[in-house]
Amino acid sequence: MTRLTVALRDTAARIDAATPSHRDRAVDALRAFAVLGVVLGHWLVTALVADGRTLRTASPLQHLPWLAPVSWAFQTLAVFFLVGGHVATRSYASARKRGTPYRRWLHARLARLFGPVVAVLTLWTAVTLALLLSDAEYATVRTLVKLALSPMWFLLVFAALTAATPLVARLHPLWPLAVVLHVDVLRFGLGAPDALGWLNLAAGWLVPYTLGAAWTRGELEGRRSGWVLLGGGTAATVVLVAWAGYPAAMVGVPGAQVSNLNPPTLAAVTFGLAQCGLALLLRDRLRRAMRRPLAWAAVALVNLSAMTVFLWHQTALMATTAAFLPAGPLPGLHTVPDGLGWVAARLPWLVVFVLALAVCGAAFRTWERGGGRRRRARPSTVVRAHRPLTERAPHV
Repeated sequence: MTRLTVALRDTAARIDAATPSHRDRAVDALRAFAVLGVVLGHWLVTALVADGRTLRTASPLQHLPWLAPVSWAFQTLAVFFLVGGHVATRSYASARKRGTPYRRWLHARLARLFGPVVAVLTLWTAVTLALLLSDAEYATVRTLVKLALSPMWFLLVFAALTAATPLVARLHPLWPLAVVLHVDVLRFGLGAPDALGWLNLAAGWLVPYTLGAAWTRGELEGRRSGWVLLGGGTAATVVLVAWAGYPAAMVGVPGAQVSNLNPPTLAAVTFGLAQCGLALLLRDRLRRAMRRPLAWAAVALVNLSAMTVFLWHQTALMATTAAFLPAGPLPGLHTVPDGLGWVAARLPWLVVFVLALAVCGAAFRTWERGGGRRRRARPSTVVRAHRPLTERAPHV
């Protein structure tokens, strides 16, 4: 074995040994899967097309609607909220046992969410001002800022649900599901204003969040619950897409009349139920897989950088697109995503996006640890700090 392989195995073994034995590694694996699913999904279905001096967004799903099933694999937000609800309710119950006041508990949890946001807002405020002062096209500036800040909506919704944890900890998931159902009936069946749909922004994601709370209460331990959610959610989604007119894509498609995600529709919620069922069924396999030090070290690394990856992945995409603009319209990067040739050309660019994201991570990861001070971390320091850092990893 090479020195690098030996060093990786040694580091992975130390991380494995430093992890508390009581930690449910399946939770961390599901969180890592959800983060990476969102990132990869955005990189595959979001294109910045160079049109003269203007950059505009486009999606291969506009031109190749039969690729909609691809969105099913990468729209993993329901798993975010399932894990988030589970961890938040478990954390709150632990805080109550220790006598920690709700206000202090909430402050600690929200600090983990919003601490890294400061760096994003600071950088993009400066970038926006520079672009406007350089006489850049307003449409381009608007497109870039919208993409950069689009992950923020998730944090706002998640923060609201986190704050409501004591109230929703024992709420049955059928209640918010019923709200989503009635809102969609009013919107699509009775002609109610589309603005009514924004009620589903809370109710829709409250469904998997309360499923996470039920997981904490021990109500979802058997495999039967996972199969019911997977089977029922899949069947309901197929019916809604095939016969009720809901879009097949589980992500927003530019120009589409109805989006399953903005705001969430009943189809998005039933699809999320199926995802949650699959996640619950995979728990035991994930726990066994995470006993392997290398696999666990990779998952731990993603969790330690979860907020950095989530907040900066769109910036990495845009930085890559802008950096290669002088080279002319490059296939898979600046061109219209109107064929399989674009898809094939896009795949190699994913490697460049990863490298750009790594640069962002190196520059801004200290913000994820609660501050902007730079510290030189030796490998031994990282390993010794692994236990508290893992406990502090963003529970999103």
